[in-house]
Amino acid sequence: MTNIEQYKVHEEPFYQEQGNEVKLYQAAYAARLPVMVKGPTGCGKSRFIEYMAWKLNKPLITVACNEDMTASDLVGRYLLDANGTRWLDGPLTTAARIGAICYLDEIVEARQDTTVVIHPLTDHRRTLPLDKKGEMLQAHRDFQLVISYNPGYQSLMKDLKQSTKQRFTAFDFDYPAATVEAGILSKEAKIDIVLAAQLVKIGQAARNLKGHGLDEGISTRLLVYAATLMKGGVEPRDACRMALVRPITDDADIRDTLDHAIDATFA
Repeated sequence: MTNIEQYKVHEEPFYQEQGNEVKLYQAAYAARLPVMVKGPTGCGKSRFIEYMAWKLNKPLITVACNEDMTASDLVGRYLLDANGTRWLDGPLTTAARIGAICYLDEIVEARQDTTVVIHPLTDHRRTLPLDKKGEMLQAHRDFQLVISYNPGYQSLMKDLKQSTKQRFTAFDFDYPAATVEAGILSKEAKIDIVLAAQLVKIGQAARNLKGHGLDEGISTRLLVYAATLMKGGVEPRDACRMALVRPITDDADIRDTLDHAIDATFA
């Protein structure tokens, strides 16, 4: 018997609402509609889903998708042990059985022949065929499927089929407004709001370089890392170079540009 409590979010995750996304998600969950969350790296997609699982008091099972993930990794497989063979449910099957929110993070990283297994769970059927086991699993009434991905990394080879997209309701996420983002940093890392605002200024400067040397701007997550280092006593310019610049680019010119922005901010 699966222990549902192990999948519960027992402490409230910090999430700063930016619009009416909490109310809209609650409406989607009430109707058990599948949800798709789109937005850039580190903008708070996963934190939002974690927060909603806590707020709804529902178990949450998260799967980090990757290109090597097979349908069996999601659904389950037979295993050999001392007593012969036994069936082991995958995370998607477990979520459907116990009535959890199943969150497939970065769904486009998974192969398309893998993602099609979710289709019967996203319409009126709410079923999951376990072909190898000879079982047609009817999803628990509390089950909900949530997926996320970064549209900035879309390509012809890595995108969701329309037949998958049109099975979901969707949210567009982005980095917060400057004042909101500064508040998030101040709360998360327990730093002064003025210092947080300086970090946000650097983050915005980097985001302006997206498409002009950078594939992706500095995320809110990385800004929190820099703030955490500074709270721990690291000199601001060192913290920013370590957390904000070095992880996102190896281009010498881009590094120099961002380093100069850091020096100007913390002169």
